[in-house]
Amino acid sequence: MNATALSLVLVAAVVHAAWNLAAKRISSGGTQFVWLYYTAGAVLLLPVTIVLLVVENHPPQWSWLLAAAVTAVLHVAYGVVLQRGYRVGDLSVVYPVARGTGPLLSVLAAVLVLGERPGPLGLLGAFLVVAGVLVISTGRKADDPRAVKAGILYGLLTGAVIAGYTLWDAHSVTGLGVPPVIYFGLGSVLQSVLLVPGALADRAEVSRIWREQRREVLLVAVLSPIAYILVLFALTMAPVSLVAPARELSIVLGGLAAWLVLGERDAVRRLAGSVIVLSGIAAIAAA
Repeated sequence: MNATALSLVLVAAVVHAAWNLAAKRISSGGTQFVWLYYTAGAVLLLPVTIVLLVVENHPPQWSWLLAAAVTAVLHVAYGVVLQRGYRVGDLSVVYPVARGTGPLLSVLAAVLVLGERPGPLGLLGAFLVVAGVLVISTGRKADDPRAVKAGILYGLLTGAVIAGYTLWDAHSVTGLGVPPVIYFGLGSVLQSVLLVPGALADRAEVSRIWREQRREVLLVAVLSPIAYILVLFALTMAPVSLVAPARELSIVLGGLAAWLVLGERDAVRRLAGSVIVLSGIAAIAAA
């Protein structure tokens, strides 16, 4: 795998784990929280997007707006389903199941539909990443088994959406040639607009979250765009079948954070799964 692409993906994984930890610390959340961090992120990124549109060598295309609209719908679905999962389940269940299902489906689609051929070592690495995710996220006991089941369900749903936007975004920045920052900036504005009705349904909750947990909102608003823009640049340099699983270093960091910061259990399982995930990433790096 291209060294620059791998470096971008690994930095993105660290940032991604950090914003998910901040999101989990929100006491309630839901659509109102998702709208707040999407809107704050869009506001912060809008000036950069406008400047890049002005200085872009190639004139903007209508296809860029269409591509951004599709990714906005997919990312809104991702944000809402993920935050719902965090409200009913543990970070250490929802997060790894989502991040494991996403790359598994992405790799399958990249090989079967897009015709990518990552090679035996790359496929081995992808398999190890998914296997490590399963070790981290399965076989655990909890005080409330229903919460575990709900976490797995929402993790699977989130993973399916991740696969969808990963494949679409790869097509947008490569096939359609949309510049990554402009693509994400336009998508952020549209994501905020799409969530306005849901946010306005409970204005008191919006005000409460902004008043009491503004720091977490702003952290996610800054870190989430950074993480994904780095991934978009990586997708312009390396195939989806390698980028998608390599991102899952964030599972290792998320699982360790759930144990060390949030006090969630099963440290041995987390560490064993983390070693497997890291082995898979090493194989992908060598592919």
